[in-house]
Amino acid sequence: MARRKKESEDTLVNLLEVRNSIKKTVEKYQNVILGGVLALVVIVGGYILYKNVVLGPKEKNAAEAMFQAQFQFERDSFANALANPGGGFEGFLDIIDNYSGTSAANGAQYYSAVSYMHLNEFDEALYHINKFNADGTVMKIMKNGLLGDIHSENKNWEKAIGSYKDASSYNNNLLTPYYLNKLALLQDRQGLKDEARSSFKKIKEEYPESNEVNEAVKYLALQE
Repeated sequence: MARRKKESEDTLVNLLEVRNSIKKTVEKYQNVILGGVLALVVIVGGYILYKNVVLGPKEKNAAEAMFQAQFQFERDSFANALANPGGGFEGFLDIIDNYSGTSAANGAQYYSAVSYMHLNEFDEALYHINKFNADGTVMKIMKNGLLGDIHSENKNWEKAIGSYKDASSYNNNLLTPYYLNKLALLQDRQGLKDEARSSFKKIKEEYPESNEVNEAVKYLALQE
């Protein structure tokens, strides 16, 4: 039993490596969801909306400015996306300042937070994600998940666990098991074995088709 528990802990330490694992969040899911949801709803949807409903020049200009900044973001040129996307266009930070109150400016807060995460500027990331107004289940999950990542980078484990709990409190077949897995790994690392087991069990029972289920099954088997 002792050997099996030691193997479990060693496996989790290797899998966790909290700081390295955390950074994979924005790479694996933030960009995907951001591109699929924010870009579609905030930018494309906003662009069509202002043309059909006439939202006004401020909303129009903000939506147009987002395209170039987002282009740099998708190229992983995060510093350029924030401040100098090229072609005379405004970066996310200028969009926030110049188009306050627009949906694009709100989206730029999230983009900025993710960009600063990639640049390892975690205090700036925290500032912007706290300014982001998450509307809808997916973006609430993403906001809380990113908060968990930022707190983890800052080694504020208690807040990180709380944010991951918030992120995984919603029901989403893709994102909920992902953040449950991050929660469970961090709980285990912090010695919260019962809580970690509960989080992994939830993945196994409620999200059996998820990418994270194999990790949950492995952990639970080693704990028997």
